[in-house]
Amino acid sequence: MKEYEITQIRNVGIVGHSQEGKTSLTDAILFDTGAINRLGRIEEGNTTTDFDEDEIKRGITLSAAVAFSEWKGVKLNLIDTPGFSNFLADTRICMRVVDVALLLVSAVDGVKVQTEKVWGYAEEYGLPVVFFANRMDRERADIFRTVEDLRKSLNATAIPVQMPIGAASGFRGVVDLLGMKAYVYQADGSGKFKEEEIPGEVKERAAELHHALVEAVAESDDALLERYLESGTLPPEDLRAGLRSAVISRRLFPVLCGSATKNVGVQPLLNVIVECGPSPLDRPLVGGTDVKSGERVSREGRVDQPLTSLVFKTISDPYAGKISVFRVYAGRLSSDSTVFNSVKEAKERIGQLFLLRGKQQTPVTKVGPGDIGAVVKLKETGTGDTLCDEKSPLVLDPLPIPTPLISYAVAPKSKGDEEKLSGALSRLLEEDPSLKRGRDQQTKETLVSGMGKVHLEVAVDRLKRKFGVEVLMKTPRVPYKETIRREASVQGKYKKQTGGRGQYGDCWIKLEPLPRGKGYEFVKQIVGGVIPKQYIPAVEKGIVEAMERGVLAGYPFTDLKATLYDGTYHNVDSSEMAFKIAGSLALKKAVQQATPMLLEPLMTVEVSAPDDAIGDVIGDLNSRRGRVMGVEAKGKNQAIKALVPLAEMLEYAPQLRSLTADRGDYTMEFSHYDEVPAHIQDKLVAEAKQEEEED
Repeated sequence: MKEYEITQIRNVGIVGHSQEGKTSLTDAILFDTGAINRLGRIEEGNTTTDFDEDEIKRGITLSAAVAFSEWKGVKLNLIDTPGFSNFLADTRICMRVVDVALLLVSAVDGVKVQTEKVWGYAEEYGLPVVFFANRMDRERADIFRTVEDLRKSLNATAIPVQMPIGAASGFRGVVDLLGMKAYVYQADGSGKFKEEEIPGEVKERAAELHHALVEAVAESDDALLERYLESGTLPPEDLRAGLRSAVISRRLFPVLCGSATKNVGVQPLLNVIVECGPSPLDRPLVGGTDVKSGERVSREGRVDQPLTSLVFKTISDPYAGKISVFRVYAGRLSSDSTVFNSVKEAKERIGQLFLLRGKQQTPVTKVGPGDIGAVVKLKETGTGDTLCDEKSPLVLDPLPIPTPLISYAVAPKSKGDEEKLSGALSRLLEEDPSLKRGRDQQTKETLVSGMGKVHLEVAVDRLKRKFGVEVLMKTPRVPYKETIRREASVQGKYKKQTGGRGQYGDCWIKLEPLPRGKGYEFVKQIVGGVIPKQYIPAVEKGIVEAMERGVLAGYPFTDLKATLYDGTYHNVDSSEMAFKIAGSLALKKAVQQATPMLLEPLMTVEVSAPDDAIGDVIGDLNSRRGRVMGVEAKGKNQAIKALVPLAEMLEYAPQLRSLTADRGDYTMEFSHYDEVPAHIQDKLVAEAKQEEEED
């Protein structure tokens, strides 16, 4: 395998809204560069990067995939990323390790919701962006309307470097506004074209756009502007060099056009990426924390620097095992070597390295600075870990893992598969760090949390297909609790005498409500030995065990104080067991007299939404029994803070997407328990009684 200098590498993230043609464009690039010999089709399920069964079935990218090829002596590392909102966490992670974003936008529909989101990620990482207006062969496709939309919606200094020849079904090629040439394509999808003079019907418009391009490039650099003002134009070499500088510094964002499925306009796009896109050396130095000194340090992208690499993706392959995909920032990673995982503080043995092209693996002996590779069967390493030189250990900044938005309870269909499910979930979480697993100690449910319902449905499908575990998925139970409103004093007496030694325990307790969040308190006020010391812990144990199942709807008790103040005992028949039962009877009897009630968890919710959706979002939160605490500006959006019952938030994610046209986001964390309204309490109690009767 040829070894590339760092200046000959382009790491390209192919991003955009769902179903804008990212996977089709990736295949067209691979086909036109000779990496594959047949152009794949989404409809036929044979594309290079959408090889997962779930992706083929659903017709969308669910997980980012890497593919390499070469164009004009430059190595291209392409990462085809998801555009569906549930899977954008993967896209954001991958944008951390690329050097340029190739952002697809529909020439028919323009900027959409996820276009804005991935543009925001590019801004977050300071990534240069090249726009590709796809689907120029469709009715109503309009490159100029698209450029205006990019400028208005994204506030991007978008500048056309191409214009189309023909429109809709008559779209047959593009004009290169840099070299002022026309490329007219064959209609067979081969990607073959003829270089011709610019057709007469677009010649005048092309001249106008060329002048606008020259002017924009000149204005991006003071030295070029002087030259332009002196001569009224820029020589071709200055124009190309100036455009490259403006793209890398994010002063200009070139817009190209074509059709990925018809394979039109792909090679000119590659020329711009190779000529104007940054190499890893053109990007800021990677930084991290020096393990030994704790100080912030940077590493240069050179072979003679200490090894510094980041694992940004993990794939669970049923045949190869765990595949770790990494980017090398400095130094060189070699096969059959030992490296240090600075996050896990463990040594890792590196076996065979390889490059990925979808699921195809090409063995290599080393991966140098700026390049992307993969390795199998690392024992300790997971997504987000730094692999480095043990003598110069460095921890790179953590990956941006989002907080899950929705949770479901999962249980194996077959009894006895709990251990199998646990192991399968662990492997699934290695592959997808935006999934989280938890266990509700109160409801005893295993919870899986993710970015949306489709995200969790895909996870359940993968558990079955990859790991052979079938699971049931249901909305989790809300962990309600029970408490009391007032004091009550009662006797708990257990007496069982049937000849021979019997059982006798007798205690008096007083129950009192405690302030919210105080939990439980037990007080001993026994005087005169009316209950021997050795039996007092048994009374408390009985009370605590009885608190686990409430009297209203079977939920645990909380926020109460139990005072043991009197009782009697029998010299022969009293025992720990008898007093434990007496304590349990006393609690059950006392709460009935102390006006029991239900408590529910309230969550602190922060919703981020665009201005035009604020009214709808607040209205919806109010309808969910929420209490809005305030609204403040947060970037381009508004942030609404509210207290909302957890029971009203279980299915919130899809509703928020609907209210905000998929532009909203939210975070949620537990705040405190509060009283359940009477009408809802009545409903919950009735449901609990019905369940009990059915059982």
